[in-house]
Amino acid sequence: MAIKQLSVFVENKKGTLVEITEALSGAGVDIRAMLLADTQDFGILRLVVSDAEKAAAALKNANCMVTINEVVAVCVSDTAGNLSQVVRILTDNGVDIEYMYAFITISKQYAYVVFRVEDNEAVSKLLEENGVKLVSQADIDNL
Repeated sequence: MAIKQLSVFVENKKGTLVEITEALSGAGVDIRAMLLADTQDFGILRLVVSDAEKAAAALKNANCMVTINEVVAVCVSDTAGNLSQVVRILTDNGVDIEYMYAFITISKQYAYVVFRVEDNEAVSKLLEENGVKLVSQADIDNL
């Protein structure tokens, strides 16, 4: 099971982030989670949003370079040590984590963790077999 994530190419110049956030706001899209990794000249903004297709269209209309890709997300109790257990399962099974980031839900007492891995399907199966609750696209849409 995978969720949709947007990856947006961001020029490292004043005003770029406001253009992106205003485009999403104007389209009525809520940002659920984000990660910005940058270099001196550009960055990649990764977003989990309430409606990935609508967000991608809005960003393309704002002349942004954007792609939609799939990532695995899990739900862990928001207590110390739970993320470590999930990472241990992946590590012990030879899964290479390209990157990860997390966000906490306000209404539910959970942290949602997003993983970028090579094989979403295999990792989803592995985590489910080990009792880890996966987050679906519907879960994200309903936050």
